[in-house]
Amino acid sequence: MTHTQAAPAAPDAAAADANLWLENVQGDDALAWVRAQNAATRAQLETDPRFVPMRDKLREILDSKARIPVVARRADALYNFWRDEAHPRGLWRRTTLAEYRKAEPAWETVLDLDALAAAEKENWVWSGATCLGPDYRRCLISLSRGGADATVVREFDSVSKQFIEGGFHLPEAKSRLDWADENTLYVATDFGPGSLTDSGYPRVIKRWQRGTPLSAATTVFEGDKTDVSVGVSVDRTPGFERTVFSRATDFYNALEFLLVREAGQDKLQPIYKPTDASLSFWNERALLELRSDLTVGGTTWPRGALLATTADDMLRRPPAERRYTPLFVPTPTRSLAGYAITRDRLLLTISDNVASRLEELTPTAQGPWQRRPIDAPFPGTLGVATLHDPLLKTDPLAEDYLLTAVDFLSPETLSLGRTGTDAREVLKASPRFFDAQGMRVEQRFATSTDVTRVPYFIVWPRGAKEDGNNPTLLYGYGGFEIALQPWYAAASGNVWGAHGGVFVVANIRGGGEFGPGWHQAAIKANKQKSYDDFIAVAEDLVARKVTRPRRLGIQGGSNGGLLMGAVMLQRPDLFNAVLCQVPLLDMKRFHLLLAGASWMGEYGNPDDPADWAVISRYSPYQVLQQLPKGTPLPPVLFTTSTRDDRVHPGHARKMAARMMAQGYSPLYYENIEGGHGGAADNAQRADMMALGYVFLWQRLGDERAAMKEVK
Repeated sequence: MTHTQAAPAAPDAAAADANLWLENVQGDDALAWVRAQNAATRAQLETDPRFVPMRDKLREILDSKARIPVVARRADALYNFWRDEAHPRGLWRRTTLAEYRKAEPAWETVLDLDALAAAEKENWVWSGATCLGPDYRRCLISLSRGGADATVVREFDSVSKQFIEGGFHLPEAKSRLDWADENTLYVATDFGPGSLTDSGYPRVIKRWQRGTPLSAATTVFEGDKTDVSVGVSVDRTPGFERTVFSRATDFYNALEFLLVREAGQDKLQPIYKPTDASLSFWNERALLELRSDLTVGGTTWPRGALLATTADDMLRRPPAERRYTPLFVPTPTRSLAGYAITRDRLLLTISDNVASRLEELTPTAQGPWQRRPIDAPFPGTLGVATLHDPLLKTDPLAEDYLLTAVDFLSPETLSLGRTGTDAREVLKASPRFFDAQGMRVEQRFATSTDVTRVPYFIVWPRGAKEDGNNPTLLYGYGGFEIALQPWYAAASGNVWGAHGGVFVVANIRGGGEFGPGWHQAAIKANKQKSYDDFIAVAEDLVARKVTRPRRLGIQGGSNGGLLMGAVMLQRPDLFNAVLCQVPLLDMKRFHLLLAGASWMGEYGNPDDPADWAVISRYSPYQVLQQLPKGTPLPPVLFTTSTRDDRVHPGHARKMAARMMAQGYSPLYYENIEGGHGGAADNAQRADMMALGYVFLWQRLGDERAAMKEVK
């Protein structure tokens, strides 16, 4: 299904839903409705005297040349994709580590996306590059029209800086691909009828030879129509070459197969492991991260553990006979946030009560690995990216890594570290985009309906008191095992915190703050626990006089948009503003719209009566229809994007339309571009952010005085 299509509806569904026509994304009537709503919303928000200074300040932050350029190593170069005021679509560029150390590195432009878009008269948005090592000259560049997930893929020469005439080229689709060698690709894309899953992702992988048409590519792997998607990963490390194909049977489970050559024929060898465990190979080793308990030889490893074994054990020994070495075992307050691999060591990022710690592990011939805590900033959020390139025979950066450190009030710093020592070289530091003097951060815990302690962060503005009168914005997500750890919110710090707004982040169940168990406690039949947790945090803010309902607003996007819709209807008395972004809202039809079928592992199947009995109790679009006439609801602003081909814009459209039909006056704004991120460039992003913050200040600000002018 493309993003321009609506899912078919049964006659009874059409009769029950008068707004199905709004699912026709590019339909003339639907777009006319969108433009009318956009005009009405802009008339209310854009004319506010706060809008222009907010928008301009946000654009200045987003375009700031003082931001840290995020880099990825390819051979001797560090590549970066960069947007600013002069390059709104962006530059793909590179430099050397020696240059990157300088305050003003000399960058070499590889591809100017603004120039390309102008020359080709296309609204290109950068979606990444897959380059073939060890020289990384040949690259497969993915370009999106307007920010959609679907991309066009074209082969590019990073030395001549030209697209290769007659090179590999894929038309627009949600493709997945990898290099087999210089002249061969593994390609998963839309090959025509029957080649996609119910979720709209590729179901078939083919081997495609250079110089032949895509139609001549040979099928090497297939999944089922009911799978989420298929994938391929090619490890070209000398001496440890492996190609692994996978079938994602749902969002959290996958079957994996190793490509082996036997008697001159390619065969697929199943890799026997728990289907919900994540497997990665590291030369002769295999690492297994568990999402459910695993018992082997009388020992049970808990979900959230990281185990090591040999690749031979993983691929050739029966699961019950494998020998595992535990590298990380979770506790109630510590979970594994991620890991990174150098040539000789493993770097663990550990979430400790929603703040990051680092550990360095060194393999030993037998027994436990050597373990060394790394001295790093705490509390806050740390990110590790190793620089080792396993395709190089000798690698001077084999044990080097980049470390980012950030918290709510401290902008990001980027340091160059090396295993075996805590000494690091600060490479870059982001500027302070707002004055944090007098501001403070506090972590508190609310008690949910089942007595679970739910952590949340409060970012206090200067001089705020617990008098129940602070304009407060509560943010949440609570899904797909995604953790909300501290970040430097330059935007909200400027247009919210610097003007007296309290910012709160709720670490509710459904997220990944405490590992798989925290997530699994609030999925499917238990999804309501996410909403209970969020409501508990809101009630705690009121009870402890951080704010009061008149001054309390909430914000969330995607799954967090579903959270907004659910709690808005369950506890309308608690909130006075709801910013609901790129949301899921019609949970009766989410699995029929675009990528929605892939999320049944999180929510369940609404076509299953038992699942629907649960979902129907919180699905905002249906719950809204059942409200007694005249039920007060808080003011809401829905935002989405026409080009969002992940979460269908019909969710937000239909919810707004139903609210209007029932006598409410929601605000609605749909960016015609932008994809699931909502905006295609910084100008659009600043504009949409400003609309949201003006809405929040109009509803939550002191009615006796307007917010101070944005400096």
